[in-house]
Amino acid sequence: MAGLAVNIDHIATIREARKASYPDPIAAALRAEMAGADGIVAHLREDRRHVNDRDVRLLREVIQTRFILEMAATDEMLAIALEVMPELVTLVPEKREEVTTEGGLDLVANREHIEKAVTRLQDGGIPVSIFIDADLDQIRMAREVGADFVEIHTGAFCDAETDDERQVEMERIKAAAKLAHELELGVNAGHGINYDSVKAFKEVPEIDEYSIGHSIVARAAMVGMDQAVRDMAQLVKELHP
Repeated sequence: MAGLAVNIDHIATIREARKASYPDPIAAALRAEMAGADGIVAHLREDRRHVNDRDVRLLREVIQTRFILEMAATDEMLAIALEVMPELVTLVPEKREEVTTEGGLDLVANREHIEKAVTRLQDGGIPVSIFIDADLDQIRMAREVGADFVEIHTGAFCDAETDDERQVEMERIKAAAKLAHELELGVNAGHGINYDSVKAFKEVPEIDEYSIGHSIVARAAMVGMDQAVRDMAQLVKELHP
């Protein structure tokens, strides 16, 4: 059965819009866990635009499920991860000018750098996932650099405007997940998944965990965090019973 990891970045985004002390992403994480989340995700960006260092350290202290830290493969972030010791680090690309992560890491172009980061984290006792596009060459390279998991970028599917485009992107995701599973990589998926688009992933039984944030936080603004997480957790549960 696939799991649900809830990303609480946008709780912090709301807080930082006013530079206030609320809403607290730590409280949101605890509510998400109580509502059925299997893990909590936070992306510590280099510019600290939402989640900050305090958040990461407090999340590590209070989370009872799994803490997944998303980050760029920089020396600063690697040092923080090795201090905090999350259950999983997901290496992601990062650009200051982007609104949100726009695509997967290009392992073919950055193999040496990413391989060193993977080794450093694993030597410190932290499993590593790499956020990559649904591209077979990237999946193979993830195996070659020693990753434990891949997180398949699902944004192209979720943002597709026509049925034909969605079908093309879903076929790419299915092929990528199948190959990753055959290569004995754990398979996670995330980016842009909402309460409607998640249903299409019933076609991808290889997915171990869904990382979902924006759509849950958006619904939480209307119905509360508990209900928003319960609704998504139930949909994920129904995908691969």
